[in-house]
Amino acid sequence: IPLLIVNSFLITITYLQHTHPALPHYDSTEWQWLKGALSTVNRDYGVLNKVFHNITDTHVARHLFSTIPHYHAMEATKAIKPILGEYSQFDGTPICKALWREAKECLCVEAEEGSQNRGVFWYRNQYRQLKVLNS
Repeated sequence: IPLLIVNSFLITITYLQHTHPALPHYDSTEWQWLKGALSTVNRDYGVLNKVFHNITDTHVARHLFSTIPHYHAMEATKAIKPILGEYSQFDGTPICKALWREAKECLCVEAEEGSQNRGVFWYRNQYRQLKVLNS
């Protein structure tokens, strides 16, 4: 039972850190290390932030500085936030509500229609039917 609980938390945390309608995804033509590292979101788990050594609300900093000790993660997050600006993503949505929203709205990724950046993909909330062209 404890193993199931811990694994459930780990899966939920990982899913919510990397799944959000505002997070882009990249193919090999657009991907760069920094773009990939910033494709994550910090979330507030309330009292559980401290229980999980702030892996939940300092995730962007951990992507950028993977060797940072947990006891310096908050300090690093506060320091990089003004530098990153809009690239430092935070979602304060309650966890149950966020899980429901992401499960409902983030079903697949597609390139933005009419965009020149064909290697950048965004979450969509529905699967589009593939059109088969007869030639």
